[in-house]
Amino acid sequence: MTLDETTNDPEPERYYDWMLWKLRQEDKKNMKLNNAERSIWVTFSKEGVHCYPAALNDPKLATGDWDDVSFLGHPHRHIFHFRVRIEVFHDDRDIEFIQFKRWLERLYQQTEGTSEVLVLDHKSCEMIADELYEQISTRHPGRFVEIEVSEDNENGCSIFYPKS
Repeated sequence: MTLDETTNDPEPERYYDWMLWKLRQEDKKNMKLNNAERSIWVTFSKEGVHCYPAALNDPKLATGDWDDVSFLGHPHRHIFHFRVRIEVFHDDRDIEFIQFKRWLERLYQQTEGTSEVLVLDHKSCEMIADELYEQISTRHPGRFVEIEVSEDNENGCSIFYPKS
């Protein structure tokens, strides 16, 4: 006699009882698989320039001491790293992640004859994530989305957008 490790339910010896036991085991397994929260994720990066104008004059930021970040008030360059996670509803390429990644990268392509550097003005990582979410939720509505945006893969944000 063996035990089902998840329920401590002993394996029956009689054939009919064993068949019912085995069906219950399969049902439990299928329920776990069917109730799983599924998602895919992709990463990409883009060079960009932004600034934080308030850093120039805000006394909490322009302290003149060890924690002074007034330099952020001037345009400065980063490699912005993105990690985008999106809900999928089954296990067979509901959203094909290579296509999804390519689509996301195309959102940040510049027009012909312009620099490949994104000009993000005063946008924070959080603002960039919110703008990206608007595009994703239009193309793939009714799914949760999680977006991470970081500066130089060092500091950034992570925002979870529940299903809408």
